[in-house]
Amino acid sequence: MKIHEYQAKEILAKHGIPVPVGSVASTPREAAKAAGEIGGKAVVKAQVHAGGRGKAGGIKVVSSADDAAKAAEGMLGTQLVTFQTGPEGVPVRRVLVEEAIDTDRELYLGMVIDGASQGVVAIASSAGGIEIEEVAEHTPERILRVSVDPVLGLQPYQGRRLAYGLDVKPELVRPVAELIGNLYRVFESYDCSLVEINPLVITEDGRVLALDAKLSIDDDAMFRHGDLAGLLDAEQEDALELEARQADINYVKLDGDVGCIVNGAGLAMATMDVIGAAGAAPANFLDIGGGADEEKVSKALQIVLSDSSVKRVLVNIFGGILRCDVAARGLLLAAEAMPNATRPMVVRMLGTNADEGRHILSGSSLDVTLVDDLNQAAEAIKAAG
Repeated sequence: MKIHEYQAKEILAKHGIPVPVGSVASTPREAAKAAGEIGGKAVVKAQVHAGGRGKAGGIKVVSSADDAAKAAEGMLGTQLVTFQTGPEGVPVRRVLVEEAIDTDRELYLGMVIDGASQGVVAIASSAGGIEIEEVAEHTPERILRVSVDPVLGLQPYQGRRLAYGLDVKPELVRPVAELIGNLYRVFESYDCSLVEINPLVITEDGRVLALDAKLSIDDDAMFRHGDLAGLLDAEQEDALELEARQADINYVKLDGDVGCIVNGAGLAMATMDVIGAAGAAPANFLDIGGGADEEKVSKALQIVLSDSSVKRVLVNIFGGILRCDVAARGLLLAAEAMPNATRPMVVRMLGTNADEGRHILSGSSLDVTLVDDLNQAAEAIKAAG
Protein backbone atom coordinates (compact mmCIF):
# COMPACT_ATOMS: atom_id res chain seq x y z
CA MET A 1 0.00 0.00 0.00
CA LYS A 2 1.33 3.40 -1.02
CA ILE A 3 0.67 6.47 1.08
CA HIS A 4 0.96 10.19 0.40
CA GLU A 5 4.05 12.26 1.08
CA TYR A 6 2.43 14.15 3.96
CA GLN A 7 1.40 10.86 5.58
CA ALA A 8 4.90 9.42 5.17
CA LYS A 9 6.41 12.52 6.72
CA GLU A 10 4.11 12.26 9.72
CA ILE A 11 5.41 8.74 10.28
CA LEU A 12 9.05 9.79 9.82
CA ALA A 13 8.65 12.67 12.24
CA LYS A 14 7.24 10.32 14.90
CA HIS A 15 10.45 8.31 14.62
CA GLY A 16 12.89 11.17 15.01
CA ILE A 17 13.50 12.02 11.36
CA PRO A 18 13.39 15.81 10.83
CA VAL A 19 10.96 17.09 8.18
CA PRO A 20 10.10 20.63 7.04
CA VAL A 21 7.38 22.57 8.82
CA GLY A 22 4.14 22.35 6.91
CA SER A 23 0.55 21.17 6.76
CA VAL A 24 -1.85 19.61 4.29
CA ALA A 25 -4.64 21.57 2.62
CA SER A 26 -7.66 20.54 0.58
CA THR A 27 -8.86 24.04 -0.40
CA PRO A 28 -7.10 27.22 -1.60
CA ARG A 29 -8.16 28.98 1.62
CA GLU A 30 -6.52 26.28 3.73
CA ALA A 31 -3.38 26.55 1.59
CA ALA A 32 -3.25 30.31 2.13
CA LYS A 33 -3.65 29.86 5.88
CA ALA A 34 -0.88 27.23 5.96
CA ALA A 35 1.48 29.47 4.01
CA GLY A 36 0.71 32.43 6.23
CA GLU A 37 1.55 30.44 9.33
CA ILE A 38 5.06 29.76 8.03
CA GLY A 39 5.77 33.28 6.84
CA GLY A 40 4.33 33.32 3.33
CA LYS A 41 7.31 31.90 1.45
CA ALA A 42 6.46 28.26 0.92
CA VAL A 43 6.36 25.28 -1.41
CA VAL A 44 2.99 23.94 -2.56
CA LYS A 45 3.16 20.26 -3.51
CA ALA A 46 0.41 18.15 -5.10
CA GLN A 47 -0.23 14.98 -3.11
CA VAL A 48 -0.37 12.07 -5.54
CA HIS A 49 1.06 8.57 -5.65
CA ALA A 50 3.48 9.33 -8.46
CA GLY A 51 6.93 10.76 -9.01
CA GLY A 52 7.88 13.46 -11.48
CA ARG A 53 5.56 16.06 -9.93
CA GLY A 54 7.97 18.95 -10.34
CA LYS A 55 8.33 18.53 -14.10
CA ALA A 56 4.56 18.14 -14.42
CA GLY A 57 3.72 21.36 -12.58
CA GLY A 58 2.79 19.67 -9.33
CA ILE A 59 5.27 21.61 -7.19
CA LYS A 60 5.23 25.40 -6.96
CA VAL A 61 7.39 27.79 -4.93
CA VAL A 62 5.36 30.76 -3.69
CA SER A 63 6.25 33.95 -1.83
CA SER A 64 2.93 34.82 -0.16
CA ALA A 65 -0.28 33.36 1.20
CA ASP A 66 -2.21 34.68 -1.81
CA ASP A 67 0.23 32.99 -4.19
CA ALA A 68 -0.16 29.76 -2.22
CA ALA A 69 -3.93 29.95 -2.68
CA LYS A 70 -3.52 30.50 -6.43
CA ALA A 71 -1.07 27.62 -6.73
CA ALA A 72 -3.41 25.32 -4.80
CA GLU A 73 -6.37 26.41 -6.90
CA GLY A 74 -4.44 25.48 -10.04
CA MET A 75 -3.73 21.98 -8.71
CA LEU A 76 -6.75 20.91 -6.68
CA GLY A 77 -9.40 19.05 -8.65
CA THR A 78 -7.12 18.46 -11.63
CA GLN A 79 -5.59 15.28 -13.02
CA LEU A 80 -1.80 15.45 -12.68
CA VAL A 81 -0.02 13.68 -15.51
CA THR A 82 3.58 12.59 -14.91
CA PHE A 83 5.87 10.03 -16.52
CA GLN A 84 4.68 7.55 -13.88
CA THR A 85 0.92 8.00 -14.26
CA GLY A 86 0.17 7.47 -17.92
CA PRO A 87 -1.92 9.86 -20.02
CA GLU A 88 -4.98 9.67 -17.76
CA GLY A 89 -3.11 11.15 -14.78
CA VAL A 90 -4.15 10.94 -11.13
CA PRO A 91 -6.50 13.25 -9.20
CA VAL A 92 -5.16 15.96 -6.91
CA ARG A 93 -7.34 16.28 -3.83
CA ARG A 94 -4.79 17.70 -1.37
CA VAL A 95 -1.65 19.79 -1.41
CA LEU A 96 1.17 19.94 1.10
CA VAL A 97 2.25 23.48 2.00
CA GLU A 98 5.75 23.52 3.49
CA GLU A 99 8.42 26.00 4.43
CA ALA A 100 10.79 26.83 1.58
CA ILE A 101 14.24 25.44 2.37
CA ASP A 102 17.58 26.97 1.40
CA THR A 103 19.60 23.85 0.66
CA ASP A 104 23.34 23.38 0.60
CA ARG A 105 23.35 19.74 -0.57
CA GLU A 106 20.81 17.21 -1.82
CA LEU A 107 21.34 13.51 -1.02
CA TYR A 108 19.41 10.32 -1.68
CA LEU A 109 18.49 7.72 0.94
CA GLY A 110 16.32 4.65 0.47
CA MET A 111 15.67 1.14 1.71
CA VAL A 112 14.14 -1.74 -0.24
CA ILE A 113 13.74 -5.50 -0.03
CA ASP A 114 16.57 -7.16 -1.95
CA GLY A 115 15.76 -10.62 -3.25
CA ALA A 116 19.38 -11.46 -3.97
CA SER A 117 20.54 -10.94 -0.39
CA GLN A 118 17.17 -12.01 1.05
CA GLY A 119 16.97 -8.96 3.23
CA VAL A 120 16.87 -5.21 3.30
CA VAL A 121 19.41 -3.14 1.41
CA ALA A 122 20.07 0.49 2.33
CA ILE A 123 20.91 2.70 -0.65
CA ALA A 124 22.46 6.14 -0.46
CA SER A 125 23.83 8.56 -3.01
CA SER A 126 25.31 12.02 -3.16
CA ALA A 127 23.14 12.59 -6.25
CA GLY A 128 19.93 13.49 -4.46
CA GLY A 129 17.05 15.12 -6.28
CA ILE A 130 17.62 12.90 -9.33
CA GLU A 131 15.73 9.70 -10.13
CA ILE A 132 17.83 6.92 -8.62
CA GLU A 133 17.35 4.79 -11.77
CA GLU A 134 18.98 7.56 -13.79
CA VAL A 135 21.90 7.71 -11.38
CA ALA A 136 22.31 3.93 -11.52
CA GLU A 137 22.39 4.03 -15.33
CA HIS A 138 24.75 6.94 -15.87
CA THR A 139 26.88 7.23 -12.71
CA PRO A 140 26.60 3.94 -10.79
CA GLU A 141 29.74 4.73 -8.84
CA ARG A 142 27.73 7.36 -6.94
CA ILE A 143 25.45 4.74 -5.39
CA LEU A 144 26.33 3.24 -2.00
CA ARG A 145 24.75 -0.01 -0.85
CA VAL A 146 24.71 -1.74 2.52
CA SER A 147 23.01 -5.11 3.06
CA VAL A 148 21.21 -5.37 6.39
CA ASP A 149 21.25 -8.63 8.33
CA PRO A 150 17.57 -9.56 8.87
CA VAL A 151 18.32 -10.77 12.41
CA LEU A 152 20.74 -8.10 13.62
CA GLY A 153 19.18 -5.19 11.77
CA LEU A 154 21.05 -2.11 10.63
CA GLN A 155 24.13 -1.67 12.78
CA PRO A 156 25.42 1.77 13.87
CA TYR A 157 28.70 1.27 12.01
CA GLN A 158 26.74 0.71 8.79
CA GLY A 159 24.95 4.02 9.24
CA ARG A 160 28.29 5.74 9.82
CA ARG A 161 29.75 4.04 6.74
CA LEU A 162 26.97 5.47 4.59
CA ALA A 163 27.32 8.91 6.18
CA TYR A 164 31.06 8.94 5.50
CA GLY A 165 30.42 7.67 1.97
CA LEU A 166 28.11 10.63 1.37
CA ASP A 167 31.03 12.88 2.32
CA VAL A 168 29.08 14.96 4.79
CA LYS A 169 30.86 17.35 7.12
CA PRO A 170 32.36 15.69 10.24
CA GLU A 171 29.86 17.34 12.55
CA LEU A 172 26.99 15.88 10.50
CA VAL A 173 28.20 12.26 10.42
CA ARG A 174 26.46 11.36 13.66
CA PRO A 175 23.11 13.08 12.83
CA VAL A 176 23.03 11.49 9.38
CA ALA A 177 23.95 8.06 10.76
CA GLU A 178 21.26 8.34 13.42
CA LEU A 179 18.72 9.37 10.79
CA ILE A 180 19.62 6.29 8.73
CA GLY A 181 19.14 4.12 11.80
CA ASN A 182 15.75 5.69 12.49
CA LEU A 183 14.72 5.13 8.88
CA TYR A 184 15.50 1.44 9.19
CA ARG A 185 13.35 1.26 12.31
CA VAL A 186 10.48 2.78 10.32
CA PHE A 187 11.07 0.25 7.55
CA GLU A 188 11.00 -2.67 9.97
CA SER A 189 8.20 -1.46 12.24
CA TYR A 190 5.78 -0.77 9.40
CA ASP A 191 6.66 -3.83 7.26
CA CYS A 192 7.66 -1.61 4.37
CA SER A 193 8.61 -2.74 0.91
CA LEU A 194 10.09 0.69 0.13
CA VAL A 195 11.13 3.78 2.04
CA GLU A 196 12.71 6.62 0.10
CA ILE A 197 13.88 10.12 0.98
CA ASN A 198 14.76 12.03 -2.17
CA PRO A 199 16.10 14.50 -1.55
CA LEU A 200 17.53 14.28 1.94
CA VAL A 201 18.86 17.80 2.23
CA ILE A 202 21.51 19.56 4.23
CA THR A 203 20.37 23.12 4.68
CA GLU A 204 22.55 26.20 4.59
CA ASP A 205 22.18 26.50 8.37
CA GLY A 206 23.35 22.91 8.90
CA ARG A 207 20.09 21.05 9.41
CA VAL A 208 19.39 17.60 7.91
CA LEU A 209 15.81 17.30 6.61
CA ALA A 210 13.71 14.81 4.67
CA LEU A 211 12.50 17.16 1.95
CA ASP A 212 10.45 14.44 0.25
CA ALA A 213 9.35 10.99 1.37
CA LYS A 214 7.86 7.85 -0.11
CA LEU A 215 6.70 4.91 1.95
CA SER A 216 5.08 1.69 0.72
CA ILE A 217 3.74 -0.97 3.09
CA ASP A 218 3.67 -4.63 2.13
CA ASP A 219 0.03 -5.51 1.43
CA ASP A 220 0.52 -8.95 2.98
CA ALA A 221 1.45 -7.30 6.29
CA MET A 222 -1.54 -4.97 6.52
CA PHE A 223 -3.31 -7.33 8.93
CA ARG A 224 -0.74 -6.19 11.50
CA HIS A 225 -1.37 -2.52 10.85
CA GLY A 226 -5.09 -1.95 11.13
CA ASP A 227 -4.42 1.60 12.28
CA LEU A 228 -2.92 2.39 8.87
CA ALA A 229 -5.87 1.18 6.79
CA GLY A 230 -7.32 4.69 6.82
CA LEU A 231 -4.25 6.00 4.97
CA LEU A 232 -5.30 4.21 1.77
CA ASP A 233 -6.39 6.65 -0.94
CA ALA A 234 -8.50 4.55 -3.29
CA GLU A 235 -8.62 7.35 -5.87
CA GLN A 236 -4.87 7.03 -6.36
CA GLU A 237 -5.08 3.29 -6.98
CA ASP A 238 -5.70 1.61 -10.31
CA ALA A 239 -9.39 0.64 -10.19
CA LEU A 240 -8.78 -2.90 -11.39
CA GLU A 241 -5.89 -3.44 -8.99
CA LEU A 242 -8.08 -2.25 -6.12
CA GLU A 243 -10.93 -4.55 -7.19
CA ALA A 244 -8.51 -7.48 -7.40
CA ARG A 245 -7.06 -6.74 -3.98
CA GLN A 246 -10.53 -6.75 -2.46
CA ALA A 247 -11.10 -10.17 -4.05
CA ASP A 248 -7.76 -11.46 -2.72
CA ILE A 249 -6.31 -11.77 -6.23
CA ASN A 250 -2.71 -10.81 -6.95
CA TYR A 251 -3.05 -8.49 -9.94
CA VAL A 252 -0.79 -5.81 -11.39
CA LYS A 253 -1.80 -3.76 -14.44
CA LEU A 254 0.83 -3.62 -17.20
CA ASP A 255 1.07 -1.99 -20.62
CA GLY A 256 0.56 -4.88 -23.05
CA ASP A 257 -2.52 -6.38 -24.68
CA VAL A 258 -2.35 -10.05 -23.62
CA GLY A 259 -4.35 -10.74 -20.49
CA CYS A 260 -2.90 -13.41 -18.19
CA ILE A 261 -4.59 -15.78 -15.75
CA VAL A 262 -2.20 -18.13 -13.95
CA ASN A 263 -2.07 -20.02 -10.66
CA GLY A 264 1.27 -19.47 -8.97
CA ALA A 265 3.57 -16.46 -9.01
CA GLY A 266 6.52 -18.31 -10.54
CA LEU A 267 4.38 -19.79 -13.28
CA ALA A 268 2.91 -16.33 -13.88
CA MET A 269 6.38 -14.86 -14.40
CA ALA A 270 7.26 -17.67 -16.80
CA THR A 271 3.99 -17.10 -18.66
CA MET A 272 4.84 -13.43 -19.09
CA ASP A 273 8.21 -14.45 -20.52
CA VAL A 274 6.42 -16.70 -23.02
CA ILE A 275 4.27 -13.78 -24.10
CA GLY A 276 7.38 -11.68 -24.59
CA ALA A 277 9.02 -14.46 -26.63
CA ALA A 278 5.93 -14.44 -28.85
CA GLY A 279 6.62 -10.80 -29.71
CA ALA A 280 3.74 -9.54 -27.57
CA ALA A 281 3.45 -7.91 -24.15
CA PRO A 282 1.41 -8.89 -21.09
CA ALA A 283 -1.44 -6.63 -20.06
CA ASN A 284 -1.19 -7.78 -16.46
CA PHE A 285 0.36 -10.01 -13.88
CA LEU A 286 -2.32 -12.16 -12.28
CA ASP A 287 -1.89 -15.01 -9.84
CA ILE A 288 -5.17 -16.51 -8.62
CA GLY A 289 -3.32 -18.76 -6.18
CA GLY A 290 -3.51 -22.47 -5.58
CA GLY A 291 -6.73 -22.56 -3.57
CA ALA A 292 -9.03 -20.60 -5.88
CA ASP A 293 -12.61 -21.74 -6.45
CA GLU A 294 -14.92 -21.21 -9.44
CA GLU A 295 -16.04 -17.78 -8.22
CA LYS A 296 -12.49 -16.57 -7.77
CA VAL A 297 -11.45 -17.78 -11.21
CA SER A 298 -14.51 -16.09 -12.66
CA LYS A 299 -13.68 -12.83 -10.88
CA ALA A 300 -10.10 -12.98 -12.17
CA LEU A 301 -11.24 -13.31 -15.78
CA GLN A 302 -13.83 -10.55 -15.33
CA ILE A 303 -11.09 -8.23 -14.06
CA VAL A 304 -8.89 -9.09 -17.04
CA LEU A 305 -11.77 -8.58 -19.50
CA SER A 306 -12.62 -5.23 -17.91
CA ASP A 307 -9.29 -3.90 -19.19
CA SER A 308 -10.00 -2.34 -22.59
CA SER A 309 -6.39 -2.82 -23.66
CA VAL A 310 -6.71 -6.62 -23.51
CA LYS A 311 -7.12 -8.11 -27.00
CA ARG A 312 -6.46 -11.78 -26.17
CA VAL A 313 -6.12 -13.89 -23.04
CA LEU A 314 -3.62 -16.57 -22.06
CA VAL A 315 -4.70 -18.97 -19.31
CA ASN A 316 -1.96 -21.20 -17.90
CA ILE A 317 -3.18 -23.55 -15.16
CA PHE A 318 -1.19 -26.28 -13.45
CA GLY A 319 -3.80 -28.27 -11.59
CA GLY A 320 -3.05 -29.13 -8.00
CA ILE A 321 -5.18 -27.78 -5.19
CA LEU A 322 -6.95 -25.80 -7.91
CA ARG A 323 -8.35 -28.53 -10.18
CA CYS A 324 -8.47 -27.80 -13.88
CA ASP A 325 -12.19 -28.60 -14.13
CA VAL A 326 -12.88 -26.03 -11.41
CA ALA A 327 -10.83 -23.45 -13.32
CA ALA A 328 -12.68 -24.25 -16.55
CA ARG A 329 -16.09 -23.79 -14.93
CA GLY A 330 -14.88 -20.50 -13.47
CA LEU A 331 -13.94 -19.27 -16.95
CA LEU A 332 -17.42 -20.16 -18.20
CA LEU A 333 -19.00 -18.26 -15.28
CA ALA A 334 -17.07 -15.15 -16.27
CA ALA A 335 -18.14 -15.50 -19.91
CA GLU A 336 -21.77 -15.75 -18.80
CA ALA A 337 -21.38 -12.65 -16.62
CA MET A 338 -19.73 -10.63 -19.41
CA PRO A 339 -21.05 -12.05 -22.69
CA ASN A 340 -20.15 -8.94 -24.67
CA ALA A 341 -16.59 -8.68 -23.38
CA THR A 342 -15.08 -12.05 -24.25
CA ARG A 343 -11.79 -12.23 -26.15
CA PRO A 344 -9.93 -15.03 -27.97
CA MET A 345 -8.41 -17.32 -25.31
CA VAL A 346 -5.38 -19.59 -25.37
CA VAL A 347 -5.60 -22.18 -22.61
CA ARG A 348 -2.97 -24.58 -21.32
CA MET A 349 -4.08 -26.99 -18.61
CA LEU A 350 -1.95 -29.65 -16.96
CA GLY A 351 -2.29 -31.60 -13.74
CA THR A 352 -5.33 -32.58 -11.72
CA ASN A 353 -8.43 -33.13 -13.88
CA ALA A 354 -6.78 -31.52 -16.90
CA ASP A 355 -8.73 -33.70 -19.35
CA GLU A 356 -12.01 -32.76 -17.67
CA GLY A 357 -11.14 -29.07 -17.80
CA ARG A 358 -10.18 -29.22 -21.47
CA HIS A 359 -13.39 -31.10 -22.27
CA ILE A 360 -15.50 -28.43 -20.54
CA LEU A 361 -13.84 -25.65 -22.53
CA SER A 362 -13.83 -27.46 -25.87
CA GLY A 363 -17.59 -28.03 -25.55
CA SER A 364 -18.32 -24.39 -24.74
CA SER A 365 -19.09 -21.47 -27.03
CA LEU A 366 -15.91 -19.64 -26.04
CA ASP A 367 -13.29 -18.77 -28.65
CA VAL A 368 -10.70 -21.10 -27.09
CA THR A 369 -7.47 -22.56 -28.43
CA LEU A 370 -6.26 -25.46 -26.28
CA VAL A 371 -2.51 -26.07 -26.23
CA ASP A 372 -0.25 -28.66 -24.62
CA ASP A 373 2.94 -26.70 -23.96
CA LEU A 374 4.37 -23.20 -23.80
CA ASN A 375 5.79 -23.30 -27.33
CA GLN A 376 2.30 -23.97 -28.67
CA ALA A 377 0.99 -21.23 -26.39
CA ALA A 378 3.41 -18.73 -27.90
CA GLU A 379 2.41 -19.67 -31.43
CA ALA A 380 -1.30 -19.44 -30.56
CA ILE A 381 -0.79 -15.99 -29.02
CA LYS A 382 0.87 -14.85 -32.24
CA ALA A 383 -2.02 -16.22 -34.28
CA ALA A 384 -4.62 -14.60 -32.01
CA GLY A 385 -2.95 -11.23 -32.45
